[in-house]
Amino acid sequence: MTETTRVLEMTFTTELNKKHVIRVADARSDVTALEVATAMDNIISKNIFSGTGGELVEKTSAQLITTQVDEFDIL
Repeated sequence: MTETTRVLEMTFTTELNKKHVIRVADARSDVTALEVATAMDNIISKNIFSGTGGELVEKTSAQLITTQVDEFDIL
């Protein structure tokens, strides 16, 4: 059995110059850079998330991580 998972990982810089990563499980395989950039802009402008590093102020990077697991039948 093969299982494929996708996680969208968005990295931001905070007002205290720390990195803050937000991961979205079960991301679409066809998500575009424009969609991700727009989502990140919305997260920053609406001040949706903050943490010990302060408010998110800048987009740093984004990546779609795809993992495929192939199980062996060893019985």
